[in-house]
Amino acid sequence: MENFRKVRTSEEEMPLPFPDLPPDVVEMKVKEGSKIRNLMNFAMAQMELKGRRQIVFSGCGRAVTKTITCVEIMKRKLGGLHQVTKVRYKTVLEVWESQDPLPDGPAQNLTVHKNVPSICILLSRDPLDPNQTGYQPPEPRHEVGEDTLGSSSKGLKRPLPPPCEELLPKKLQVQVSDSPRGMGTTAGQQD
Repeated sequence: MENFRKVRTSEEEMPLPFPDLPPDVVEMKVKEGSKIRNLMNFAMAQMELKGRRQIVFSGCGRAVTKTITCVEIMKRKLGGLHQVTKVRYKTVLEVWESQDPLPDGPAQNLTVHKNVPSICILLSRDPLDPNQTGYQPPEPRHEVGEDTLGSSSKGLKRPLPPPCEELLPKKLQVQVSDSPRGMGTTAGQQD
């Protein structure tokens, strides 16, 4: 492939894998070079200002992780969104052109068909069928007393309870005697 250069890439167009979508549903097609800030500004305007009830994020190949990031940001900012995720493969066609064409022949082109992973995620303010594959219910609302940044304590570790004396090995148990000399603490004594 060192004598070829890529001249064109095209994706196979596929219908969205969600039945019963309204015809005016917004599909956010996330590309590898898309800026998350731009995607989120447009998507948030559609959901908040225009009052859309559903939005679809889709991406393939290297854009899959960026697609998931956008969805998680939107779920955190809006809250209460139902989600359905569909994973599939999409065919991408790459056309490569020879850099060293034969002098008396036409330019040689090579067409490569690639199957790349693709993801489509539907976010909805309205309840969706919880029995369909890929469904995720909305996150529970934040409880009173959490910080204003919206982070939850879900990932934070709770302090450990004090260890029970019977769980400690005998060598680590500390015994205190009532000796008046002040030498009352000894470690490593066994019963």
